[in-house]
Amino acid sequence: MNFLAHTYLSFTDEQIVGNLIGDFIKNKSRNHLSDGIQQGITLHRAIDAFTDVHPKVLEAKTVFQPIVRLYSGAFVDVVFDYFLANDKNVKSAKEWRDFTAHVYQVLNKYEAILPENFRKVLPRMEKDNWLYNYRFDWGMEYSINNVLNKAKYLDNSIPVYGFFQHHKEFLRSCYEEFFPDLHQFCISLNDNFKKSDTDIDPDSLV
Repeated sequence: MNFLAHTYLSFTDEQIVGNLIGDFIKNKSRNHLSDGIQQGITLHRAIDAFTDVHPKVLEAKTVFQPIVRLYSGAFVDVVFDYFLANDKNVKSAKEWRDFTAHVYQVLNKYEAILPENFRKVLPRMEKDNWLYNYRFDWGMEYSINNVLNKAKYLDNSIPVYGFFQHHKEFLRSCYEEFFPDLHQFCISLNDNFKKSDTDIDPDSLV
């Protein structure tokens, strides 16, 4: 999962929480959550829907499809976090360090409402500083191997990291054409949140 992008594409602390737990919570379990956290969940699902159909993401998937087939999207998500973490047009290294430290503070503040399966992930995420370390090649290798180890139908010896390194510049070009579109989409969605108290169907915005 592209944790860094989901945190960056949030506009309030509560949206950060909702955006990060979007894959860990079912719709029937979100009704008791605050409006801000529900907005974050909606943002998360809208981001996923927008990403799944973007032409540059589909192009990036072709790098990994020969070796991981249907899992290609998961690896594109991870490598796009690498490019985001190194995108000087977004934040400097120091700004990313400060931002990711703030994210951990927010998550710990809201720990009581986090889904149990995400609460189990959080200590490891913070201890190993996943969010900041996406910027390093070794952090990317770790993240890719983590996805491989969790994938039920993939052999963990598949050289996904090698494919990332070999096709890095092509993947970077896909990211650079994709991410500004996604960022603007999220800004527009957040503007809609400000105009309406009702939840928004993300499928209607893709």
